[in-house]
Amino acid sequence: MFIARVRGNVVTTQKVETMMGRKLLIVEPMRVDEKQKKLYPTDRNFVAVDSVGAGTQDLVLVTQGSSARMTSTTEKAPVDCVIIGIIDTVFADEGEVYRKDAQKAAAKKT
Repeated sequence: MFIARVRGNVVTTQKVETMMGRKLLIVEPMRVDEKQKKLYPTDRNFVAVDSVGAGTQDLVLVTQGSSARMTSTTEKAPVDCVIIGIIDTVFADEGEVYRKDAQKAAAKKT
């Protein structure tokens, strides 16, 4: 599993039947800097099936590989990457690195 930020979505007009009705999001894995208590982007992107109702800029938990097909949303589908959670808080090295409420408050001020 890894932590990622939702950067956008993918719209497809044609896809295999088992993928119909599935929301596809672009996710960018994030790197945790424990000393500075910050998250940094990795400049890599993946397309993931959304199984939890995530939106743009949400910090999410992602799984890949055969585990990606173990959710009720993705079983029996040709999926390699799935969002399995929306993150509220990240702690590392005895400190808070991310808090969803603080991010929303900061975004409203700008």
